[in-house]
Amino acid sequence: MKKLATLVLGGILLFGSAACDTAKTSSDAPDSVTGSVEEASKVEETKEDAQSEIRQDQLNSDIRAREQRNDIVGDQTDRTDSDLASEVRSKLEANIPRAKLVVEAEDGVVSIGGTVPDQKEYGTIKPLAKEILGVKSVKMENVKVVPPAN
Repeated sequence: MKKLATLVLGGILLFGSAACDTAKTSSDAPDSVTGSVEEASKVEETKEDAQSEIRQDQLNSDIRAREQRNDIVGDQTDRTDSDLASEVRSKLEANIPRAKLVVEAEDGVVSIGGTVPDQKEYGTIKPLAKEILGVKSVKMENVKVVPPAN
């Protein structure tokens, strides 16, 4: 009986910690969509990580696995908030490697915060996020353009 209780409690703690995790495109992205980025002009380390072939494969695999799981369950557009945030984060990380973004989702509304190094990359955020099935709208009030330091 004690083993069962330990197993159940461990599962609850594991699920709870995973559910509270924020989807970030880099380790130095803010912790919430209203948070700020420290040293926002330093983008090279973020860029190198996001552009590696291994990381690209991981991002694509993550999106594909979540989509396949949704295919099995039923409605493609009916996604959990955590799946939606994760898929949008993966899409942004793969396509905007110099960004430091955090993604949160609730009922199909995706909120994005953080920094991007130029206006062109800022302009690609919303179209990329809307490519993910289940995204109804995208809020970007907390995304700032911060040019990289030379």
